This record gives sequence, C-alpha cells and structure tokens, in this order.
Amino acid sequence: MTPAQTEAYVDAAAAALDLKLRPEHRPGVLRYFALAAEMAALVEAVPLDPHAEPAVSFVPVSPKEPEA
Repeated sequence: MTPAQTEAYVDAAAAALDLKLRPEHRPGVLRYFALAAEMAALVEAVPLDPHAEPAVSFVPVSPKEPEA
C-alpha cells in the first residue's frame, strides 16, 4: 500500500468504528498499519496449491543450536 492508501484506509476504518484518533497517536497508527500491511503481503506471497489446507494445530519447534 502506498502511504496515501494507508492514510485513507486508517481514516475510513476509524470513521466506520467511530474511533477518534488523537493527532499525537496518528503517526504511530499509520506506521503500525503500514508494518501490518507489509507482513500481510509476505504471507499472501506464499504460493499455495489447490489442495493446501490449514493445519489442525500449530506446534512450534525450538531453533537448532548453532554448531561450534
């Protein structure tokens, strides 16, 4: 998203939710929303085949220890 698109989206979402953004909070909200949009773009870029299904549960694994 461009900065103008981010601002337009945040303004529209705030208006739809009747959320009053304080002027001093606006830069942080815009920065965070832009970051979230970047993360979403990374997830959306992962190719999925037609048979891909979500996992039933997520079990994290520990990172490997660096070899000496």
